[in-house]
Amino acid sequence: MKDKKIEELIAAEVRRQSDGLEMIPSENHTSGDVLQALGSRLTDKYSEGYPGMRYYGGCEVVDKVENLARERAKTLFGVTHANVQGYSGSPANQAIYFALVNPGDTVMGLHLYYGGHMTHGLKVNFSGVMYNSVQYHTGKDGYLDYEEMAAMAQKEKPKLLMVGATAYPRIFDWKKLREIADICGAWLVADISHIAGLVVAGAHPSPVGIADVIMTTTHKTLRGPRGALILCNGNPSNPLKKAERTPENLPTLIDRAIIPGLQGGPHNHQTAAIAVALREAATPQFKDYGQQIVKNAKTLAAGLSAKGYDLVTGGTDNHLLLIDLTNKQISGKEAEKALGKAGITVNKNTVPFDPRSPFDPSGIRLGTPALTTRGMKEDQMQQIAGWIDQAITHYTDEKLLGNLRAEIKELAALFPLPA
Repeated sequence: MKDKKIEELIAAEVRRQSDGLEMIPSENHTSGDVLQALGSRLTDKYSEGYPGMRYYGGCEVVDKVENLARERAKTLFGVTHANVQGYSGSPANQAIYFALVNPGDTVMGLHLYYGGHMTHGLKVNFSGVMYNSVQYHTGKDGYLDYEEMAAMAQKEKPKLLMVGATAYPRIFDWKKLREIADICGAWLVADISHIAGLVVAGAHPSPVGIADVIMTTTHKTLRGPRGALILCNGNPSNPLKKAERTPENLPTLIDRAIIPGLQGGPHNHQTAAIAVALREAATPQFKDYGQQIVKNAKTLAAGLSAKGYDLVTGGTDNHLLLIDLTNKQISGKEAEKALGKAGITVNKNTVPFDPRSPFDPSGIRLGTPALTTRGMKEDQMQQIAGWIDQAITHYTDEKLLGNLRAEIKELAALFPLPA
């Protein structure tokens, strides 16, 4: 690379990832094949529209790329329609709102401070500004409060119920959520960005056939590039023509919302990399990987619980842990900083009914997808639980944190990043 400054910064980031433990549950490590597709000449091509319906010439190759990605997505998740053009999760969720509801309509989603995502109705986000957002919560135990959700649906009568989370360690009961949506005839949208890889692996129930629309990012447990999929069933037609908001028209409504509704030209290099990741996710090895993510998370949860850590909901069913550090006399911000010095990357996070500010909350969020990609298993999780405890217990001891960093670097060297 001729730009030596950028080359040095890229190399520095690779070293940071290689020498430490990436434990933010929304992060993962892609394969070399995904990276190769992502860095290809496909990035040069403009291709607004859809295969066979482009506004530009010269799209005969990228049409094949997009069709391949769509077919692989449909097969992998068991749906009849897949849109693979979403730039990322937030724009994809925006497209779903755009497709299904009008500005000012009532929408309902999980509050950010209780594990939801900002696009699920946070008041300062487009989803809370353009729409009348009502927010549901978890109970004191950290579990989704389905009774509150049902009562809120009955009272507020939302036109769209958004379900999904960024910091929820338990299983979603899709059938119960369908019943709640049906109370008021709301569209049920499942945002499975965090758990899509687990769904594919059979480690989490699938919302396919229950939710009206499913959105997932491709860069978390699916282990692909940054991007998004919008999945549904129905009868697609020309997205350039308007369609009524009916279940049969969902494919057309979604495609029309992406373009001409919200986006311009798709990122063809991204689409190709998504196709590669979907091929990888269809293998038996990926199913083993998804199952191991959960095994690792449960082992890590048990190790930390044994050391007196207060896990929200008492444990995990998926890939992540949410820890309330109040009883450890340390804030989430302080813990994130201390663990970072030791070579463990997590993020500070609010916990349900958190009395502290989200900028300096009571908890941390951590997970096992990236560690599992590197080949780590239960034995390493037990070791990591001990390191986490040492870093948090002695968070002001710079020498100890430095020693931990050296130990962690030795372990990391045994489990290199994907080639």
